Amino acid sequence: MSIQVQPVRVETDSSDEAGELVFADGRLVAVLVQLSDEHEAEAGMWFLEAGFGRLQTPDAPKFADLDEARAWIEQRLAPPS
Repeated sequence: MSIQVQPVRVETDSSDEAGELVFADGRLVAVLVQLSDEHEAEAGMWFLEAGFGRLQTPDAPKFADLDEARAWIEQRLAPPS
């Protein structure tokens, strides 16, 4: 599976607007948003703003960095064994 990210500004109605579109094999699978300084201890972390298909979840996770987000995405998209 090929994962690519593309920087994007996201309208979140807050100062959290730095984002990444995440594509898996050319399909949009997620939108990640980096948390701003408003989030104090969580500032700089990445939040799953939107997940599609197998990445939909009612409890959107936060990730320490994009590598952690990528690992979570790859695990969720991996075919069942």
